Amino acid sequence: MTYLDIKEKYKDVRIIAVSKYTTDEKIIALHKLGQIEFGENKVQDLVRKKAELSETIKWHFIGNLQKNKVNHLIKAKPVMWQSCVSFEMAKYVDTRLDYELPTLLEINVANEDSKAGINPSKAIEEYLAIKQNCKFIKPVGVMCIGAMGDELSEIIKSFELCYKIFDELKKDGANICSMGMSSDYEIAIKSGANMIRLGSILFN
Repeated sequence: MTYLDIKEKYKDVRIIAVSKYTTDEKIIALHKLGQIEFGENKVQDLVRKKAELSETIKWHFIGNLQKNKVNHLIKAKPVMWQSCVSFEMAKYVDTRLDYELPTLLEINVANEDSKAGINPSKAIEEYLAIKQNCKFIKPVGVMCIGAMGDELSEIIKSFELCYKIFDELKKDGANICSMGMSSDYEIAIKSGANMIRLGSILFN
């Protein structure tokens, strides 16, 4: 499916174009087709692209945030931080902010050591701690990466767990469930995702 096909089929789902492996020219071309929101995994790449590319692009940070990169990210003013892994990290960033930063709590729903994210059993407690104790970090939902492998049932199970946590947090202001990438976004949408992060399928 092309970008326009996906956009038309899933009108109610926000697409974040993951641009870490593509060229500036392809980012510009996709932006001209109407894609506004892009995601970067590395702070230095987000900083450069925001400075050099169109001012109308809205940048999300979706990668692992190291403490020594926090100040650089804050200066770049992303529209969303999708990969907060704990209250501790949220508080660390919060003390350095002077503007509101919409944030998603990343949950390791697949329980895989290779993935970042908080244990699902602690997600609600940590989310509420962020909401109650941070001045500028504004939790607005959750994010996850689905289980890897060929077992469809495991992928579905991981997305359903993330959506269950999201559903429980709706009463506390959560309105974004970011899950699904190029290989599994349709499964994620069926499981309740209202935001997907697509890379290779958009830039091939």
